[in-house]
Amino acid sequence: MSAAQILAVIIFVVMFILIVWDKIERQYVTLGCGLLTLIFVFGFAMRSPSAVWETLNIRSIFTLDFWYAAGGEGSESAGVNWATIIFLLGMMIMVEGMARTGFFRWLCMVFAKAVNYKPIPLFVAFMIMSAGLAMFIDSITVILFLAAVTVELAQLLKIDPVPMIMSEIFCANLGGSATMCGDPPNIIIGTALGLSFGQFVTNTGLIALVSLVVVVIYYFLVFRKELVAEQHEGVDVASMPTPKEAIKDRKGFFVSCGIFGCAVVLLITHAQTGLSVAFIGTFIAIITLIAGAKHIPEIMRRVDFKTLLFFIGLFIVVGGLEQTGVLEVIAGLIGKMSGGNAYAMVAIIIWVSASASAFVDNIPFAATMVPVIRSLSATMGVDIHTLAWTLAMGTDIGGSATPIGASANVVGTSVAAKSGYPISWGRYLKTSAPATIIVVAISMFMIFARYL
Repeated sequence: MSAAQILAVIIFVVMFILIVWDKIERQYVTLGCGLLTLIFVFGFAMRSPSAVWETLNIRSIFTLDFWYAAGGEGSESAGVNWATIIFLLGMMIMVEGMARTGFFRWLCMVFAKAVNYKPIPLFVAFMIMSAGLAMFIDSITVILFLAAVTVELAQLLKIDPVPMIMSEIFCANLGGSATMCGDPPNIIIGTALGLSFGQFVTNTGLIALVSLVVVVIYYFLVFRKELVAEQHEGVDVASMPTPKEAIKDRKGFFVSCGIFGCAVVLLITHAQTGLSVAFIGTFIAIITLIAGAKHIPEIMRRVDFKTLLFFIGLFIVVGGLEQTGVLEVIAGLIGKMSGGNAYAMVAIIIWVSASASAFVDNIPFAATMVPVIRSLSATMGVDIHTLAWTLAMGTDIGGSATPIGASANVVGTSVAAKSGYPISWGRYLKTSAPATIIVVAISMFMIFARYL
């Protein structure tokens, strides 16, 4: 290995260790490691100003393809994926605008009232709602509001909220795998490879739908005794809070619903319209801020800019691996391990992705693997789309296995603990790890059957 490759790998490994260590805020970790990559890898080792500019990738923002791409094909340039950053920012602003009006609490109450607050139907309904919301809204936001309302309802109904919260977490990660905008790894994969919302829905979406049916049955069987016991306890429906009470701003509520509907339509049709996800994110952010002009400071204050900075630093570090050829070496190793066999390649990618994502953040892993699967496709002749769906399912679902595997897991267990319902590692692993293995296996065999 060259000096540049060694430095790039060292910086990447240090970044991963620091992220897992979790003592320093992760945006500082990735930005610091990104700066080291620019200075030491590109500056001293490679002496290549062009590598710096290619990795920063700022010029892509000022090209037509970045905002409008005929046929839905976006730019596949390396480095910082600004389309992902801008799209995430736009969706964050929209979500905060919706949250301010009480949309999420209202939706939870509507579902609860529809099933007459009965524990078993409520358990199933909240799993389906978690998966459905996570298809369009970041799973962290979904679980943040859903877990809080679940605890509130559980206290009113005198039931244990832990089974519901654990199943909601898993379903949020599963629902996020169904669409391009549901989970950050999918946004990274989709924007990097020029994939559309519709392509994700008809591919990973189908796998997620089949898996959701199995997962609902699985979690019901796991918690059957508790749910059946709770079902026999009566509840005074009249004493329960009504959905209307959750709405804080009636006018803003209806406006935010309209904006959300607009975002869904634009995402579903972006392959036909040619509008990129960067354009959609920008447009949605602008109309959200115009609609809630009086509340702009409040909305912007709640936007998670730390996550966006985390992404920027991450892309720079991964750009160091790409510019120095390290990712091509990794792709070559996977190719050799699989012997060029497509079945073995899919199995390796999905299980390695799932295993890694169970213990480390699936976002940096996905960002690292995108150039790897692109190289594998070019050298081994395996369709890039097949490898993309494999990587998406592995990274999205693998994170569900442990309490730290995905951000939604951390948020959900934290909300439960703060409310007096701590979820131990043992209890979490006992139920979620088998569910993860089941869904990853379903995903692998469906990919075998459909694409190979």
